[in-house]
Amino acid sequence: MAASNKDELLAVTDKEFSKLSELLERIDVATATKIRDENTSLKDVIGHRAHWITLFLGWYKDGMAGKAVFFPAKGYKWNQLKEYNQQLRAQQADLSWDDVNHKLQLNHKKLLTFINAHSNADLYGGPMKGANNNWTPGRWAEAAGPSHYRSAGKYVRQCLKADKGQ
Repeated sequence: MAASNKDELLAVTDKEFSKLSELLERIDVATATKIRDENTSLKDVIGHRAHWITLFLGWYKDGMAGKAVFFPAKGYKWNQLKEYNQQLRAQQADLSWDDVNHKLQLNHKKLLTFINAHSNADLYGGPMKGANNNWTPGRWAEAAGPSHYRSAGKYVRQCLKADKGQ
């Protein structure tokens, strides 16, 4: 169930990030960079999660400034996520496992700063400007942060389990 207030959002963000961080500490470079389904590595998945926090913060900023908000990004529609993610993997190809983890840590801190800087009313008082739907900024923040942390953790655990079975 989605958070419905700032305190719940902070709690779920902390909980899911902590679980993911503990899991990532156990991953070595070889495991992180092993190519898996759809030509993707664990490094790619974690880089993707870090990137989406940046996208959310940009969407919010643009919406508040009255600018056009491009979902998921300029030149892409939601039904083009596969292509967008391929382009993102190519952009992040030269990043190391340490780089990707650092990016995730840094962007997590930016997300927490965003949440802490906004009131409950700011986060849950109405739809996010520019989003053209009923999701509040808090709901978007949850989707970009803790929901992504949870899905990344699930994917990492599946990969580690599959590796043990080989």
